[in-house]
Amino acid sequence: MTPKRPRDPYLFLAPTALVLGLFFFWPLALVFKNSFYAWDMLTPPEWVGAANYAQILTSGELWGTLARTLSYSVVVVVASLGLGLGLALALDRPGKLYAFVRGAVFSAYVVSWVAVALLWMWILDADGGLLSTLCRAVGVAPKNWLGDPAIALYTLAAVSVWKITGYSMVIFLAGLQDIPRSLHEAAALDGAGPFSRFLHVTWPMLRPSASFVGTTSLILSFQAFDVVRVMTQGGPVKSTTVFVYAIYEHVFVNLRVGRASAMTVSFFVLLLVLTALQLRLWRLGKTDTRRA
Repeated sequence: MTPKRPRDPYLFLAPTALVLGLFFFWPLALVFKNSFYAWDMLTPPEWVGAANYAQILTSGELWGTLARTLSYSVVVVVASLGLGLGLALALDRPGKLYAFVRGAVFSAYVVSWVAVALLWMWILDADGGLLSTLCRAVGVAPKNWLGDPAIALYTLAAVSVWKITGYSMVIFLAGLQDIPRSLHEAAALDGAGPFSRFLHVTWPMLRPSASFVGTTSLILSFQAFDVVRVMTQGGPVKSTTVFVYAIYEHVFVNLRVGRASAMTVSFFVLLLVLTALQLRLWRLGKTDTRRA
């Protein structure tokens, strides 16, 4: 048997560390450096210090983009969690029909964002879309789902919920199937009804699954780009300009690399804070589950 050498763990970690350093930490360092320059990719960079950060703060761009992104993310995370859990509870049964419905719901998750966006653009078209046609058929005035600044962001959130709910459902189904049936039987023998069994048996055991779904859904919602680029291009009047799309516009439309870099650094700090909060909630959920 070959003896273990002290450097062996570092040799195993070296390929991953190299990839992370090359494709994550080095670009992040460049972005941080560029955030202190004014650069349009055509002329030499000019040092401006913290002017880019001051500009996005004083202009209200950072706070507006943050508010839109958080509003979008809250709707996506909460709705996908609730619908995924409800579908998992309803479809956690044997039978070909339930298997077909589970597969149909999950199929939306494996379709590309571009295909989903194009499909929903046809459905939500204010003039000849399927939804507008149905509204007229029942005597309801159709709305301009993608052209009204008051509802465009929530329309995109609904499309995102439709796409990722199948993923949440599958995770909750796995969590439900890991709960020992004996716990439900013991609770039923003690006189607990369906709601009481869910509240005191099912939900405590599903908290780790819910934390995982919430974290991954939050990451997906903060990465929203394709659905915005295809369906609204950040409009109308910037009502759907979330963080990633705002960064894209600064670089490829306005040629403001420095300001885009400042937005990226701010976005990275926000993600660190939200990830820390999610991990804290996940650990609390694990502690409560063990106590239960």
